[in-house]
Amino acid sequence: MGKGNPFSFRRSSSSSSSSTTRRRRTTKKVGESSLLLSNQSANTPSPSSPANVGDVREPAGPGKPMVVAVAKPKKKAGGARLWMRFDRSGESELFECDKSTIIKRAGIPARDLRILGPIFSNSSNILAREKAMVVNLEYIKAIVTAEEVLLLDPLRQEVLPFVDQLRHQLSRKNHFNTSGTQGSHQLALRDTESNLPASGRWLPVTETADGLQAELPFEFQVLEIALEVVCTYLDSSVADLERDAYPVLDELAKNVSTKNLEQVRSLKSNLTRLLARVQKVRDELEHLLDDDEDMTQLYLTRKWLQNQQSETLLGGVGSNSHTNSAHHLRRLSSVKSVSMLTSINMSDNDVEDLEMLLEAYFMQLDGTRNKILSVREYIDDTEDYVNIQLDNQRNELIQLQLTLTIASFAVAFETLVAGWFGMNIPCRLYDIEGIFQQFVAGITAVSFLLFLLVLGYARWKKLLGS
Repeated sequence: MGKGNPFSFRRSSSSSSSSTTRRRRTTKKVGESSLLLSNQSANTPSPSSPANVGDVREPAGPGKPMVVAVAKPKKKAGGARLWMRFDRSGESELFECDKSTIIKRAGIPARDLRILGPIFSNSSNILAREKAMVVNLEYIKAIVTAEEVLLLDPLRQEVLPFVDQLRHQLSRKNHFNTSGTQGSHQLALRDTESNLPASGRWLPVTETADGLQAELPFEFQVLEIALEVVCTYLDSSVADLERDAYPVLDELAKNVSTKNLEQVRSLKSNLTRLLARVQKVRDELEHLLDDDEDMTQLYLTRKWLQNQQSETLLGGVGSNSHTNSAHHLRRLSSVKSVSMLTSINMSDNDVEDLEMLLEAYFMQLDGTRNKILSVREYIDDTEDYVNIQLDNQRNELIQLQLTLTIASFAVAFETLVAGWFGMNIPCRLYDIEGIFQQFVAGITAVSFLLFLLVLGYARWKKLLGS
């Protein structure tokens, strides 16, 4: 090949030899690195030993470089959130866990747990599942089962009143039930066991031992506390809104200014947001009241007792059945649970207790909504009054403008006559002595008379007020 040929075999061989040299150097470096790592792994303790925590330095010897191994910190599990657990006795504990743990523990699908997330923070939902009830009311996000409550983000400032009230109510009821109803509980157990025939079917008990009033199940106690806290919070918000609204609206009615209009605009925005929040909770309660099947599914204690009864009956009839039944009965926290256990087969579709509970808070929310609507009506009335005032002022300005227009027309007539005589046209009136004053007075009187005629015509046509 020639010297000037770009495809010379000599150039290709030189480039291939250089690339071969680079590959050899790279292979040498990789071999040295692997040898260094093997020496380090041989001289470094196992990861389970305490010496592996932090930096591990191997002393350098003659001809041997120093090796530094940095232990990687363990990554924190993603998606872990703070929860608080309450049991029937009011005992609580804080813990952090991820979604999968909560799903397995409460037995709910993943989509229900998403409702408690920040995306649905402004929604209100009460969902019934097989073993749990998902409650999402304003800032209260909880999963309620027949035995415990799992509360999300319990350290938020808005959730702390609910935590305190829940702890207080559960502890007080547990203390009352354990101290004041021990004798009646034992008597109710004996009566319950005497009403269990050999066929294994539960017979109804007319009344508890001491005639105590029936108590709500555990899940409805939690739901009642949540509704009470939410309704109280909404009522206080409406009271604050009313206290701020009426003075601002009265001031706007007296003086229509930019500052007062801006305050009313902000007030109306707050009212709209508050009305939407109240309406969401009210609609959720109304939806539950309209569907008896959903209310039946909310009876978690009843379903839990049915499962316990089925296990007891399958386990055998006789002394073992009575013993297991008494054991499960002792886990209940009230005499109501005993009476409900004895009448399971008769009251599977009985939702009277829950219906009365929901109706009470539905009426309270309806009253709160009516207060907000009354404030909004007062705002609308004030706006109508202000618009009437502005229309009146606008009409007065139009009348003034019309009056000035009539006066301008009369002055324009006098100016027209003056312009005619201002031309350099010969006229015999110029030669008359003292005619100027008389002529000016005459055209001024004619212009004024023209003004009065047009003004009277406008009043006759009711274009101007009296």
